[in-house]
Amino acid sequence: MILNWNGLRYLQEFLPSVVAHSGGCEVIVADNASTDGSVLFVQEHFPQVRIIQHPENYGFCEGYNKALRQVQAKYYVLLNSDVAVMPGWTDPIVTMMEADERIAVCQPKINAQQHPDFFEYAGAAGGLLDVLGYPFCRGRLFETLEEDRGQYNDVQEVFWATGACMFVRAAVYHALEGLEPAFFAHMEEIDFCWRAQNAGYKVMYNGHSQVFHVGGGTLHKSNPRKTYLNFRNGLALIYKNLPAGKLIPIITLRILLDWVAALRMVLAGQTKDARAVLEAHADLLRKSSYWRRRRKAQPHKGHFPQLSGVYKGSIVWAYFVRQKRTVGEL
Repeated sequence: MILNWNGLRYLQEFLPSVVAHSGGCEVIVADNASTDGSVLFVQEHFPQVRIIQHPENYGFCEGYNKALRQVQAKYYVLLNSDVAVMPGWTDPIVTMMEADERIAVCQPKINAQQHPDFFEYAGAAGGLLDVLGYPFCRGRLFETLEEDRGQYNDVQEVFWATGACMFVRAAVYHALEGLEPAFFAHMEEIDFCWRAQNAGYKVMYNGHSQVFHVGGGTLHKSNPRKTYLNFRNGLALIYKNLPAGKLIPIITLRILLDWVAALRMVLAGQTKDARAVLEAHADLLRKSSYWRRRRKAQPHKGHFPQLSGVYKGSIVWAYFVRQKRTVGEL
């Protein structure tokens, strides 16, 4: 399923490859009340594609949740509109998930559409989490992207799979009540995968399948709205899912590090981004009762450091102080 919001240019460029190379799969476009002619384009050029039209823009999370309630299937693929797929791209992952019912989520290798020899920022070769709850990827540490030399042509259990191209077992998706609606967008896939692990399922990466992603198609990384969502959802993520013994020390340190980040933004002249960090914290406080209810509703919160794909150290310390630039160096 492709969730679309005013992404006509991406549908024109990438939907043909999805339709051509997804034999045996139903291709669906769920539209978040676009005004750019997206729906008309799909109707005219791809009549075989099912369209689910939302009356308003529900964002990434609720856009998928509401649409997938209308789809009967064993597996879902959440696919960004700016992703090019290759022939047979679904086969290795579906085969693997068929062989192991404990696999709830999986992603393929994600390379950059504009620089195909390098991994793409949002997902790369599978997502990991450090001991403070900061996400990173095999193939991408902060802004450092590795060249794809085949080093991640493997099958590996990871902490999270990217929402840019995420295979998910439908029964598990609905059992876990889908993506966190209050996130709107950003880090929702990490939250979902964390809940899946807490519920006893596996999250996998399969490097025998490959797609190419543009990235930043909806919100560019320089947009303060993206800063706000990343900082708000980053704290909500760990508040929802950390076990009680880890929660207070880690969230306290994360808040302090957020303030340090905001100060750096001010010094760099990025005052709108710094304000977005403070607004993210204020929003969490205003809605604290909601987040307490969401924390109580989560599956059993296991021993966090023992979950798959957790780096036992701090990725911030490893990258900025120890100058580690690849997962292999950690």
